[in-house]
Amino acid sequence: MKKLIVLAILAAGGLLVWRKVKADRAELDLWTEATGGDN
Repeated sequence: MKKLIVLAILAAGGLLVWRKVKADRAELDLWTEATGGDN
């Protein structure tokens, strides 16, 4: 039972990290577009 709880916690943590990475990447794309980074 403890293994299942640990696995669920790790999965939730991985999901949070993945969502943060995707959000940061989207923000960087917006920033690049707004500042004319495609010189």
